[in-house]
Amino acid sequence: MDWQHVLADPTLANLPYKIELNEWGNIEMTPASNRHSAFQASILILLRSLMTGGKSYAEISIDTAKNVKVADVVWVSNAFLAKYGFETPYSLAPELCVEVVSPANSHAEMMMKKDLYLAKGAKEVWFCEDGQMRFYDHQGKRDVSALCPAFPLTVEP
Repeated sequence: MDWQHVLADPTLANLPYKIELNEWGNIEMTPASNRHSAFQASILILLRSLMTGGKSYAEISIDTAKNVKVADVVWVSNAFLAKYGFETPYSLAPELCVEVVSPANSHAEMMMKKDLYLAKGAKEVWFCEDGQMRFYDHQGKRDVSALCPAFPLTVEP
């Protein structure tokens, strides 16, 4: 299955899950809690207030080496938007990809997503786990974000 088929399938349209495709084209679904959504919204709002020259969005699909993954929140520069618009899925990762870690997510899965996003052009990948922020770039774990140094280390839902 490819991403266009997922988008076009009416039986998948209203599922209360985050849908991604694994490297074999199989659908993977992760249930999202209201708390998860609240963290997404908080991060998105903070990014919009702290960063200039771009926009933040939720639930953005990215074509990776292991098929389509959906970042919970992204920040894209105006230059990225001018070049890629709302291509679905994005063939290149936005500059910043954020994942809100759910209880169903393993550490290995999150590290794999980090590597996939960075390999597709992301400059940083962040994780929010129960409000605690972790920042990564191509050099590894960072104490603070280089893209948004003012971003708090903890986020309220």
